[in-house]
Amino acid sequence: MSGVGEIWRAVGDFGPFQKWLVLLTLFPCLSVAFHQFCQLFMVQHVPHRCDTSWIRAIGPNLTEEERLNLTLPRDADGAYEQCSMYSPVDWDLGSIMLYGLNATEKCSNGWVYPSAQPPSLLTEFDLVCDRKDLNDISQSIYMLGLFLGSMIFGPLSDRIGRRPVILISIFLQGLFGVGIAFVPHFYVYMAFRCVVGASVSGITMTILALATEWVGVSSRPKAVLISHCCFAIGQMILAGLSYGIRNWRLLEIAGSAPIFALFFYIWVLPESARWLVTKGRIEEAKKVLQKAASINKRTISPELLEQLKPEKQTKSGSPLDLFRKKHLRKVTLIILTLYLFVNSLVYYGLSLNVTNFGLDIYLTQLAFGAVEIPARIGCIFLLQWLGRKKSQAVLLLLSGLVCLIITGIPEDQPVTTTVLAVLGKFAASASFSTSYVYSAELFPTVGMEGIQERPVLRLPPPAVPREGPVLGATSSGFWLLVAPSSRSPRDRVELHPDTFVVVLGEGCPQGPRERAVKGKPSC
Repeated sequence: MSGVGEIWRAVGDFGPFQKWLVLLTLFPCLSVAFHQFCQLFMVQHVPHRCDTSWIRAIGPNLTEEERLNLTLPRDADGAYEQCSMYSPVDWDLGSIMLYGLNATEKCSNGWVYPSAQPPSLLTEFDLVCDRKDLNDISQSIYMLGLFLGSMIFGPLSDRIGRRPVILISIFLQGLFGVGIAFVPHFYVYMAFRCVVGASVSGITMTILALATEWVGVSSRPKAVLISHCCFAIGQMILAGLSYGIRNWRLLEIAGSAPIFALFFYIWVLPESARWLVTKGRIEEAKKVLQKAASINKRTISPELLEQLKPEKQTKSGSPLDLFRKKHLRKVTLIILTLYLFVNSLVYYGLSLNVTNFGLDIYLTQLAFGAVEIPARIGCIFLLQWLGRKKSQAVLLLLSGLVCLIITGIPEDQPVTTTVLAVLGKFAASASFSTSYVYSAELFPTVGMEGIQERPVLRLPPPAVPREGPVLGATSSGFWLLVAPSSRSPRDRVELHPDTFVVVLGEGCPQGPRERAVKGKPSC
């Protein structure tokens, strides 16, 4: 990419233009946070029992208590069973009261919920008893959408550009997010959630790529962590929205509709100049670069702009290139199997179980969002102090140990469990941010961010993180000691946006490249 390094230094690493761009990337993070965790507040547990209105035809004058005594069995504690009922019979009321009913069956006529309960996913689609697993399945479908989105929108952004993919993802998220509020069936809900999940990946991945391609190397961690702080604020807003709006359809509209306000991005969001040069659209790249330099109150000489040349066509690569060389294969496997997956397992194992810690879920969600802000900000200083590898190892070990302690806390101590969970969320959030910075420096701006999306399967309730996250986080913390450090530019994996050009400890790729470390030669 001829002359791009010198031009970038002329434009500026983190001037007003880049700061404005980072600001634009923050607003979608609020909506992303909402969609990640909103379902937790739409499927809260409520008392329920089988609908036994069949007996009213036999005994219309029975009181509510008499009707329940005749048609519902009791559990060992003397409470009415929630998922079974006595089988309906053709007897008269006197025979039923004299002999009683013995044969039981599952609820065949639906369920009855408290009349004062606001409409929720659970009550509207009967996500109880043998249908309660649909809740976890729908979360898994959403995670599948995240994965599919990373596989679709990553390559698409390389083909048509960052800006169009961001706009398409915003439109899809708004359209299907609001559409969820009007679905007539739970399976339609799951399909719409899958599309929303894909759009979330499209937004997060492509916005991250656009920001890192405009921001200088030294300021990229700061830009990434600022967007993560906005994601934490979005979680806090979710706690307030869900507390004030208990109707799940209205909550979905309130959290999804505001993203339509971002359609002014059509006029203000810039395209990546690096991508334009890669695609040979030199004149467009020059205009964007001159605009950026003007906003940063800098000038680019015409001679310097003339150095921009279309990049030579290189052989297209594939993700399999990441496994063809021994050192690169080790880096990829460590990042994928040890700490990117484990990061997600611990972070979402805690976040998706906010209803199982025993305290008010709205306050717990508020605390979970608030604790992420110091965690993300602290990463900036921790990365400078300990470096990427040590920071990642320490944070993984801490999150794993906290999860280990939680497994030994009795269920009658919700305050202790919640405090430890907040501490674990702090460590997991900081570890997640570190992994974004770490992998972005070892791999291309578009690629590993998609692979590090969430595990598809949600932990089954009552999944306060147990053996999986505990063993995974602690083992990853130890194994990370053999991972490469991204401080060394020779350990950096340089890849073009369109092709996988592997350069790991083997010198520079062919052709001029931007300097990886200020004051040192390229590569």
